[in-house]
Amino acid sequence: MDGLKVLPSGRPGRGRLYVNRPDGQAVAWYDRQTNRISVLSDGRREDVLAVLRPYLSGDWTIGPPPVPTRAELRRLHLPPDRDLAPNRPGETLLGELEYGAPGGSRARHRMRRQLVALQRTGVELDLLEAEDWRVVHDVPLPGLGLLDHLLIGPPGVFVLRTVPGRRQRAQVGDLLLTVGRAAPAPDPRWIRRAASHASRALASPVTAALCLTDASRVEVAPTLRDVLVLQPPTLTPTLHAAPATLKPPDVEA
Repeated sequence: MDGLKVLPSGRPGRGRLYVNRPDGQAVAWYDRQTNRISVLSDGRREDVLAVLRPYLSGDWTIGPPPVPTRAELRRLHLPPDRDLAPNRPGETLLGELEYGAPGGSRARHRMRRQLVALQRTGVELDLLEAEDWRVVHDVPLPGLGLLDHLLIGPPGVFVLRTVPGRRQRAQVGDLLLTVGRAAPAPDPRWIRRAASHASRALASPVTAALCLTDASRVEVAPTLRDVLVLQPPTLTPTLHAAPATLKPPDVEA
């Protein structure tokens, strides 16, 4: 079964169960609310059933991921005249800072710090454009807000959320991310939802990733398998090392 592992996501007993390869790439998921198994490749169907069988109950179904309904497609719709390609990293923050977003000096300082982090990550990602990758920044996700970076390349599709490390220790758990002594933030949960949202929109598996910039140390919970944790110095080497799953025409499509 090539080391397939079952990993929970969401609230215990209610969220999805993901079946992942050892590298963290999902090959299937079991939605306990609908009792349906979605398999991304028919060749893995028997392996997926073998590892999921202890978790199955009642009358379940199995097949490829369901086609989005018309209502779901409307929620995913972006205005047709919105060209995302020219967006710079932190495009929205650039506009807010330039035209005087409401808020005091402390709020503007946080915005500038976030912008620097986005720009640093964006520089690393934009270097991949010369190597058959496509990168889009500041992507609006209806109902979720803004996605910092969308990356499509030979290893597949990735959605990235950038978090400033502020030269402090960062602790990444299954549900929360803590930087220094700041209050924990639900960044891992948010990027999972963004990946699920993008997967429906693109009809393709999407990998969730967090990028920590300028952290003095990054500690990742051993149970966190479905979210990739990156840092700018190792960002491009990690992505280059990922196994290829898409051919150039697929990337363009």
